[in-house]
Amino acid sequence: MERPWPLTGRDEELRRVAAAIRPGAAGIVVAGPAGLGKTRLARQALAIAQGRGSTVLWAHGSAAAHPFPLGAFAGLIDVPTGDAADTIGRALDQLARQQSLVLAVDDAHLLDEHSAIVLHRLVVRRLATVVVTLRSGEPAPDTVTSLWKDDHLPRLELAPLDVTETTSLVARVLGGPVDSASAQRLWTLTEGSPLFLRHLLAGEVAAGRFAPTSGIWLWTSELAISPELTDLLEREIGALAAGVQEVVDVVALAEPVAVPTLSALTSPADLEEAEGRGLVRTDGLVARLAHPLYGEVRRATMGTLRARRLRGRVAQTLDAEPDPIPRAVLTLDSDLPPDPALFLRAAEAATRLYDLPLAERLARAAAATGDLLARLVHAGALSWLSRGDEAEVILTDLAASAPDAGTRAMAHLHRTGNLLWTMARPDEAHEALAAAEVTGAAPLYVAAMSLAWFAAAGDLAPVLDRGPALLREELPDDLARILVASAVSAAAAVTGERKLLDEAAVAGGLTADRVPTGIPGFGLADLQVLGHRLAGTPDVAEAQARRMQVASADLPGPARLMGLVVAGHAALAAGRVDDALLALREAWAGLADSGHEFRFRCRTLLATALGQAGEAEQAAPLLAGIAAEQHPAYRLFLPDDLLARAWGAAAEGSTTEAVGHAVAAADLARQMGTPAYEVLAWQTAVQLGDATAAVAHLAELTELGPRAVVACDHARAWVYGDGDALLEVAEAWSRLGDLVAAGDAAAQAADQHRRHRRQGSALSAAALAQKLAGRSGAHTPALAVAARPLPLTAREREIAELAARGFSNKEIAERLTVSVRTVEGHLYRAGHKLGVSERTAMADILGVE
Repeated sequence: MERPWPLTGRDEELRRVAAAIRPGAAGIVVAGPAGLGKTRLARQALAIAQGRGSTVLWAHGSAAAHPFPLGAFAGLIDVPTGDAADTIGRALDQLARQQSLVLAVDDAHLLDEHSAIVLHRLVVRRLATVVVTLRSGEPAPDTVTSLWKDDHLPRLELAPLDVTETTSLVARVLGGPVDSASAQRLWTLTEGSPLFLRHLLAGEVAAGRFAPTSGIWLWTSELAISPELTDLLEREIGALAAGVQEVVDVVALAEPVAVPTLSALTSPADLEEAEGRGLVRTDGLVARLAHPLYGEVRRATMGTLRARRLRGRVAQTLDAEPDPIPRAVLTLDSDLPPDPALFLRAAEAATRLYDLPLAERLARAAAATGDLLARLVHAGALSWLSRGDEAEVILTDLAASAPDAGTRAMAHLHRTGNLLWTMARPDEAHEALAAAEVTGAAPLYVAAMSLAWFAAAGDLAPVLDRGPALLREELPDDLARILVASAVSAAAAVTGERKLLDEAAVAGGLTADRVPTGIPGFGLADLQVLGHRLAGTPDVAEAQARRMQVASADLPGPARLMGLVVAGHAALAAGRVDDALLALREAWAGLADSGHEFRFRCRTLLATALGQAGEAEQAAPLLAGIAAEQHPAYRLFLPDDLLARAWGAAAEGSTTEAVGHAVAAADLARQMGTPAYEVLAWQTAVQLGDATAAVAHLAELTELGPRAVVACDHARAWVYGDGDALLEVAEAWSRLGDLVAAGDAAAQAADQHRRHRRQGSALSAAALAQKLAGRSGAHTPALAVAARPLPLTAREREIAELAARGFSNKEIAERLTVSVRTVEGHLYRAGHKLGVSERTAMADILGVE
């Protein structure tokens, strides 16, 4: 962190400054607020000029040098004495004698009068090329401002880095990718100031709060502002009179604050002074701090009692009707008496907004009085935060002690969800569901949870039998609607019931203008994406995923990570492997060690994407986890686990094993009564190079939708070795939105044309395959063959690739269930055809890294 930071996000500005100081040019003024890297930009441009042979000199304006004539040039020239005119003239003569001079004047707004005149005359007389930096909004000598006002020099106004540039800069400094939420938070706090960013990041990294997790840099805890950054910001803020400090502190604790409220709590005069000093900014309606880090400093330095008093004063001015959260949060942290009813309303509102950490905190405060509903809300938030043991303690007590059957039933139903999904204890969850039913209360809730139970267990018949009717019932609340919609979506997704899938989306609140109002809505969205992935309508899946991700992008807790998983799933459905990896890697960094049940979905989807990308080494630990551990509530997704293993084996070069996993997934899907999954499994087998058994099965499944039809055509074209038909299939896959399948079909077309000695057609098909691979980010066995056609049989190539990856002959034999002697024979023939005998040479020819 101590090395010089790279100049990132300033390419256009650097080009302009470098062009402005080329030989014979007049120069440029670089202006902007403090901390944006004006001096850093100038130094980079001047290094370019120095490389061309220019003489570079630096002058510095400063408060310390301001009282002295020509103080900015001290150390650069022999500062002459005498009257002003003579002194300035002799200084100009000394500077003019420098060959190819490029003069940098830093902080020109602080120049003394004599230095400013020298700078002005150097520019006007073209005695040197100059780079001038100054701080925007600060008073500067008239001779300096005339440089751009009189068109002697162009002025470049440096803007803060945007969020993309900030993310890129941080990634370069840290040497690895950065979690998007962490990068957004850095940008929000620093507002794109490289100076603030450097100090903030250095402190957080040194303290271990900003650290790599699963290969991604992640901000793991709340900010604790460093002493160095505090000193820097306090110098920016300056000394504060009591009234102005009151304005700044109220805004720091409660922003945004309505201007009339702030004026009433402080005074209009103090508010005007705070705004005039650049400490707060207003739009006439509300006031905010001029910079977010000012709030961090003030909150860290003001006393606890003062902060509680000020929060209470603001809280009393807020109307809780439109939005109870701001008043509840301020009240909770103030010296006002507790307001359990307000806390409960705010906790329910935070839950609807997916902000679980806030919902848990507010619900805990509401439940302090023992209110039954508040305790249920609190337990729900704890469960969704993966704190299942804590939730179970509350729910068990409620189920045993609640005075009415309705509350006991709801406690048992919450226990069912907590035990099934959060704690992975399905037998106890089933007992809790039965206990809820015995109470005779809340029958629609019991029916909704029963459907969810059957769907989780992979038992689809009861869901398809009872689900559609229950979907159309007047259900008691959003949670019941989401449970029913999720169960029906699960059954519809894997059986290819498209109309039912769409009906469930509407019932659950996942529409063009709505998202579900609760954390279980992310499970609904994932199942909807699955349905459209299996049907072959990935565009619908992407629209749904986008809405969920937008709704959760800026939130703490699991909601953002679940939104990323859904987005990654949708990208995978469309064959956009690079995009899927971007979202799923970030989600995995947050979920891997969290205990959250969505990590099982993330792991499978990420392993699949890594396999399709050819990243065998990265996929391996995920695949080992899939083989060792499965979630009992995710039995429906077992075919997906096998397909992940298929793509993982393919990435290692073991296509025989890969096809075996795909066929096993198809067989399992048929046994489970999930024909849409069976289509995807057979399609995967075809892409991996074996359509022998797929054709007959896919021909029976074409009524399931577009994917089944194109998959069947793909299998037939592969069996018949028809290169032209495979190209038509590639086009059909492209239209459908599956870029990976399209690339594989084009690659297989190239292989077939090559086998029939149609070299022109083979080259065209291979070019199309590579173009599609570039769009998708895939690196599959079919694409590898198209990119590196070799005179090998499929089995020779497979064994040669496994050997090139470091597997021993015995390990290869075990994976392919052949004898070691057979492996040796294939390796011998492959080496003879390729003209090599060493495995390392085979690796080079095959492109194995």
